[in-house]
Amino acid sequence: MKRNILSIIFSALMLFCFAATAQAQSVRPEAKGSNLILSAVERYNERDIEGALTLLKEAVAENPEDDAAWYYIAQCAIAKNDAEMAEQALRMASELDPDNFWYRYRLARLYSLTSRPELTVDMYEKLLEDFPKKSELYFDLVEMYASQQEYEKALDILKEIETVFGMTESIAMYRFNLLRMLNKPEEAFASLEEYNKEYSSPYVLSTLADYQMSMYNDSTALAYYDEALDLAPDYAPALLGKAETLRLTRKYDGYFGTLNQYVADPETPAVAKSDYLMAVVQRTEPKFLSSFRLQIDLVMNIALQVHPADSMMLQTAAVYYYSTDRKDVAKKHFKANIEAWPESFSAAANYVEFLMYAEDWEELSVQGRAAFEKFPQETGFLEMASVGDYNLEAYDKVLDICNKVLEVAPRDSSKTLRAWSTMGDIYHQLGDDKKAYKAYDKALKINPDYIYVLNNYAYYLSVEGKNLKKAYSMSKRTIEAEPDNATYLDTFGWILYLQGKPLEAKPFFKHAMLYGGKDSVVIMDHYAEVLYALKEYDLAMVYWNMALKKNNGDIPDLETKVKQRKQSMKK
Repeated sequence: MKRNILSIIFSALMLFCFAATAQAQSVRPEAKGSNLILSAVERYNERDIEGALTLLKEAVAENPEDDAAWYYIAQCAIAKNDAEMAEQALRMASELDPDNFWYRYRLARLYSLTSRPELTVDMYEKLLEDFPKKSELYFDLVEMYASQQEYEKALDILKEIETVFGMTESIAMYRFNLLRMLNKPEEAFASLEEYNKEYSSPYVLSTLADYQMSMYNDSTALAYYDEALDLAPDYAPALLGKAETLRLTRKYDGYFGTLNQYVADPETPAVAKSDYLMAVVQRTEPKFLSSFRLQIDLVMNIALQVHPADSMMLQTAAVYYYSTDRKDVAKKHFKANIEAWPESFSAAANYVEFLMYAEDWEELSVQGRAAFEKFPQETGFLEMASVGDYNLEAYDKVLDICNKVLEVAPRDSSKTLRAWSTMGDIYHQLGDDKKAYKAYDKALKINPDYIYVLNNYAYYLSVEGKNLKKAYSMSKRTIEAEPDNATYLDTFGWILYLQGKPLEAKPFFKHAMLYGGKDSVVIMDHYAEVLYALKEYDLAMVYWNMALKKNNGDIPDLETKVKQRKQSMKK
């Protein structure tokens, strides 16, 4: 056994051993007179384990039948992480005084904690024969049988517990769970119903209600939930179960009233409430959120009044308001979350992500940088800020961020790859293709198969009409990697066209049309040019007309060009 595992096991056993010290001594009063043992115990309490062990070994040398000395040797062995010595010593103590419960019980625990189930169960069964009133033995044995999937044996022990100690809620629930593990759901719930006839508890009633709801018996389920709430009006599982039953059966007046009561209880953990409300927001139909906006607003307000600074609750409210197209209110709650939890990475990440989806570019630029200042190893915040900068056309700021990423994470290939790739795009945007290509080369040195860069690099070369052979080679790799990507098919087909191979280019454009090409003005224009070169004028005009309808500044001179093509076709 590994040393660190032993440490955990022995730490657990030491708690038992300390608790048992008084009992072990009281069984053998003559052991109290042993100066050696008393001195050893003093040494042990002072954490002088070796000194204590030396005295105890001297004691058993003088009297090998001193069971208390062997017991304390076991304690010292546990402190030294020596399982073998501890077992030998406990065995000796148990053999010398077989009527001592604690000696045998600690040995059984040692077997359990060192993963020897057969020895453990055998020891417990023998202990039960000799000590039938020790309740801990029964429950430990039930746990062991269950862990070995011997559920029938575990049920038999539960019957014994009930006979000796009487029925309790915990016994009823344990039997319920064991029967379910045996795949006997009907018998499991019947056992709970039998318990409920004589006894009653909100937990059992709520469990029965959950079962009835799973069987689509909503009226019976509601009756059980109400019975549970009669016993405990603020019992959270019953309130939530009742609320969900009312929601599923479209009894919305009752639903929101019960839900308000549930979220208003300060004793119910905020995480449970936020988990449920988040599920409602994310999994119900948008029509539900819009139809009952006022009622859900009230639920959120109550929850926030009870848990005004809870991070999960603030985030839940923010997601809800964003989902109902109230970005300003959502922003207020996301912002409140980072103000309440300034050191929380998740709060900062959620706010920055929201700003990106909300297209709040100025705030994204500011908050992305602010988050990076708090979490300087998380360059993802800088990259998010650069998205804001890019949309604000602050290209110099984007380049600054890329350089910062290269400075902060020079050995992180994924981050440096994105940085060089972005720099290539920005330099091209600024019209400096020389620097753009150098940046792309740096990116491809990190990952030669990075198809995003391969495509852009190839396409920009094709636009310049330069190095088409290199462009062809790079573009070919992109369509081999993603043969149904319309953008990559367009690049490759266009390069073929520029190489004077319109017939070879046509099938790639044709394929692109099946996978989103008709959504791009540029791709349809390229395809029309290929068809025009092949003298398929009618089909070329079909795609040019489609492109003209979609053109929104994508190709500024498209209308003029199409007119010229028409004239050349004499149409």
